[in-house]
Amino acid sequence: MHPNAPFIKRQGEVNAWDNADFRAAVKATGKKQVIMAGIVTDVCTTFLALSLVQEGYTVFANADASGTFNAQVAANANDRMRAAGVNVVSQFAISTDLMRDWRNTPGSLELLPFYDTYLTQYGFLARGHAAAVTNGTLLPGESV
Repeated sequence: MHPNAPFIKRQGEVNAWDNADFRAAVKATGKKQVIMAGIVTDVCTTFLALSLVQEGYTVFANADASGTFNAQVAANANDRMRAAGVNVVSQFAISTDLMRDWRNTPGSLELLPFYDTYLTQYGFLARGHAAAVTNGTLLPGESV
């Protein structure tokens, strides 16, 4: 999706923020909000998220994009991040928050194929609702 994004090679730093090149690349964006994930929730994601918060960034950690050894470890890591002010959210919450309105661009035309691939349950739901709108079979209380 981002072919021109730089690849920052770390030399062994566990926390990406401890790498000067990574830190400089983030600061160079001029942005103060960061959407992030890591390979391991309790280390890669948490360590970087906490460092970013300490530096004054608003951080959104994608809970769906990281993993760890078991549900308890993930819950503890997410609790730790939340306590520090990190917004722990899903990919669905992130994508729809960025979109804001299905009529926008990106909107339903761009995001439904993404959901079909990565969040199939919602893709099915959205397409079922669209079909009900098209064929006039909405249930009482539903709206367009």
